Amino acid sequence: MAVAMVTTAVQQTPTIDEPVYVGTAAEYLHERQVVHNPEHPPLGKLVIAVGVALADPRVDPGFTGGQGELGRRLLYETGNDPWRVMLFARLPVIALTLAFGWVVFAFARELTGTGAGLAALALYAFSPDLIAHGSLATLDVPAAGFVLTSAWLAWRARERPRRYVPLAGVALGAALATKMSTLPAVPVLLALTALSVWSARAPSTSRRRALGRAVAGAGVVALVAVAAVWLSYLVVDPRLRWNPEQPVPVVHGLRGLAVDLLPFPESYRDGMRVQFAFENHPWQGFLFGRLYTGALWYYLPAALLVKTPLGMLALWAAGVVAVLAVRRLRPVAPYLLAPSAVLLAAAMLGARNFGTRYALFLPMFLAVAAGCSLVVRRRWITAGVVALVAFVAVSSLRTFPYYLPYSNEAFGGPERTRLRLHDSNVDWGQDLGRLADRLRERYPGERVWLVYKGSGVPSYYGIRARDPRQVPPDEVRGLLVVSDSAAAKATGRLARLLAGSRPVDTIGHSITLYRR
Repeated sequence: MAVAMVTTAVQQTPTIDEPVYVGTAAEYLHERQVVHNPEHPPLGKLVIAVGVALADPRVDPGFTGGQGELGRRLLYETGNDPWRVMLFARLPVIALTLAFGWVVFAFARELTGTGAGLAALALYAFSPDLIAHGSLATLDVPAAGFVLTSAWLAWRARERPRRYVPLAGVALGAALATKMSTLPAVPVLLALTALSVWSARAPSTSRRRALGRAVAGAGVVALVAVAAVWLSYLVVDPRLRWNPEQPVPVVHGLRGLAVDLLPFPESYRDGMRVQFAFENHPWQGFLFGRLYTGALWYYLPAALLVKTPLGMLALWAAGVVAVLAVRRLRPVAPYLLAPSAVLLAAAMLGARNFGTRYALFLPMFLAVAAGCSLVVRRRWITAGVVALVAFVAVSSLRTFPYYLPYSNEAFGGPERTRLRLHDSNVDWGQDLGRLADRLRERYPGERVWLVYKGSGVPSYYGIRARDPRQVPPDEVRGLLVVSDSAAAKATGRLARLLAGSRPVDTIGHSITLYRR
């Protein structure tokens, strides 16, 4: 997994979100203030900042633009090497992703033994989604991993509540300080902590006293989590200054009341207001060849069906059955299934149908559950698990190093993902560098027309191209290069240009070259 992630990190140009996070991380280091990107709390960007500090890029101290411009300025306009800065920014996330693999292994081993731990770890390590997003300087894997860690520590609190209850609060606080989308998991994890403390009671303890301790345990987790969020802001700016670079939307009704009641810094609450404004936006989605406006509640399950290895889907199902059906595993079922179910339901109801990255907690939690399928000591079950894990490994290795556009064999593999999904499922702007290499090697001197969906700067990589949408269609002759996400959502002039062109090449299963 480490080799796959580092290789991917070295070869990919910045994805759409990464320059924002990397630029904000550099701002934390040099300005010591929260200004840009308030919709995401600081902790994940502080992790990225470790790598940025090691890269030590030049920064523009007088910058006053938006957060997208902030990242472009740092990477492309200040004399820095974007390849080096991005690699260093990605390395801390890679290290954290590997650490969460240890949590998966330890959790499954505690439940069913070393064999289960190894099976769970194998599913985690070969997950194309976790490799793809664990190798990027983004926040999705860290947030999901901290939720998993909190659930694991809450489970361990059944034996030693005084040690593990505060640690579960630290992990939950880390999740909340990384992404606000983890907020729906808070009541679930508080309830699980209370259940653990209740289960740890001595036989002689009265029910009233045990109930009081359970409530107190949940309260400790809540207080520690809140303190962890505040600490993440204090690390950036001990004075907690807040002067937002962008206008903060006003949120009314129950959502507004909920934001006002959050016990977090004002910048966190304003970030929540920005997130709610995003939820009110009519985003476009693309699923199985259909372009639509709005959100489909079944988008995430459908996308997961496409982008999860078939062997992994089978083992997930077997693991869920095992933890629900086997008596000695039933106590852990709420710890594995309840956080996953609540977070998945919240993500399914969201307005942004952009990718399975919104459900990266599933490959983590369900890997642990899948390991539990080995609880039944039958030779044919062990052989079946080993065979399915091997199938997952082969499927994952076949897509190397193009993990973002992965889809399983039932849906044609990564070369056909673009026909069914878009955005971070396929094309997140990651292959601009590979495009530049291909143009130099196979198409030197040709006239290039480019529709690129991403945050990279084509000219930096030596790509000289014009936008075909800005000239009459009759003038567009030569090589038409289109990001697959842009092609999926093509309407009007771009759709007509594509209809009159023939595909001749592909880059990383995310950019298609047409001859016109």
